[in-house]
Amino acid sequence: MSAFDRILDGTASFGEMLLYAIPILGLLMVLGALLLSDDDERQLTKRISRVKSPNGSAAASSSQSVNIRRVTRDSSIEAIDFLIKRLVPQPEKLRNRLASAGLKPALGPYLLVCAILGVIVGVSSLFIPMVPSLAALPIGLVVGLGLPHAIVGILVSRRRSKFIALFPDAIDLMVRGLKSGLPITESIKVASEEIEDPVGYEFGQVVDSLKMGTNLDEALNEMNKRLDIQEFNFLTVAMTIQAETGGNLAETLENLGDVLRMRRHLKLKIKALSSEAKASAYIIGSLPFVMAGLIYLTNPAYITKLIEDPRGHVMIGMGLCSFAVGIGTMWKMVRFEV
Repeated sequence: MSAFDRILDGTASFGEMLLYAIPILGLLMVLGALLLSDDDERQLTKRISRVKSPNGSAAASSSQSVNIRRVTRDSSIEAIDFLIKRLVPQPEKLRNRLASAGLKPALGPYLLVCAILGVIVGVSSLFIPMVPSLAALPIGLVVGLGLPHAIVGILVSRRRSKFIALFPDAIDLMVRGLKSGLPITESIKVASEEIEDPVGYEFGQVVDSLKMGTNLDEALNEMNKRLDIQEFNFLTVAMTIQAETGGNLAETLENLGDVLRMRRHLKLKIKALSSEAKASAYIIGSLPFVMAGLIYLTNPAYITKLIEDPRGHVMIGMGLCSFAVGIGTMWKMVRFEV
């Protein structure tokens, strides 16, 4: 029996597992170094060399012209970039999600982290006696894809919450700029410089798009697609309607800022009123598992019959189903859409 067969059977030694684990990890590290290598350093080196040239001109020849084309590659390796664009479902949606989290919207580094994490968890599960060897692959896939997705989701939620908290201040700053005679584009630029991230960064992206010749409506729609925040969608709709129908934009934005503040206060009030129900749901939800653990510690023979007897399996399944229905009902009762 070969070492690979013994790994699949779970009878391989530690050295035999390392024999297969080390080359895989080494290959992933090499791919990581290639994927994470970006053209920014090379572009920066070229620009420095042009500045240090004897004639001191950045445009000494046509071969030294600056490329202003938008970079859409996810990896510096063309073959891997081709695979990402062909195999990853909805890559643009994933890029927007990474951008919403404040991360670089390149899929190469993100997928590399998923691959390395999945391999490490999958190989580590081979050393756990209770885990079958054939379960290493699904465990690695679930952890490698699920854990980064969950972490990005947490980052997106935190960034959106901070954006919503600072967004009314940005609108007030834009209103003051409009009342003082500044155009809307300059007011957005002032907001991008004065308001801290993520509001300042996102409005800075709009300003950069405007400098490249993009229409204001298109820049705002692109930002709205990237953020996917309902509060910012209100601003996009208000400015689009005002551009078509006319009117006092400063007054419209001022009313929008008041509505957003009232909306945030209402959310906080609902959160305070539903906190007691949420605490009760947490206690009731954790009580069955806590009691099962205490009974197992005090009288293991009493509760192990549920695991050993097939009828106990049916009872556990019915209990978990009813438990899920109850938790779902309580969760729907304390969630309110504002």
